Amino acid sequence: MIDLDDTDRALLRAFAQDSTQSAGALGRALGLSQPAAWRRLKRLRDAGAIARQRVDLDVTALGFGVTVFLGISLAAKGRVSLADFERAVAAIPEVQTVQHVLGLYDYRLRVVARDLSDFERILRRRIMTLPGIGAVDANVLLSEERLPGPL
Repeated sequence: MIDLDDTDRALLRAFAQDSTQSAGALGRALGLSQPAAWRRLKRLRDAGAIARQRVDLDVTALGFGVTVFLGISLAAKGRVSLADFERAVAAIPEVQTVQHVLGLYDYRLRVVARDLSDFERILRRRIMTLPGIGAVDANVLLSEERLPGPL
């Protein structure tokens, strides 16, 4: 675990909120010089505290109005390779996340679709044909709120 001071935590919060900010802008917001902010960001990246940067697309603006969380139980554990299932499900473009979980289900998927009939098509033609698929439980997302991270 990396040792973080209050400035590191503030820098990570600001960076997590908008990772497009330059080191100069982050530094100004936190009372640091651009080189000091850049050095801190580099140290945090090198230590693994910043794993990656990514773009969050607005799926609704892109025409995907329905998000469904699926709980997947595999039918025959041991007879189907988890890697085969994961590889097959990762190839479905509408599947945004694949989480191998412990509990009631073996996997949890986040799936986007244009509408409910599009989701039904994805479910029937893509999800239900996955290797080892057993029980599937669906929860339609009504609303979502982004909560701040642990810092």
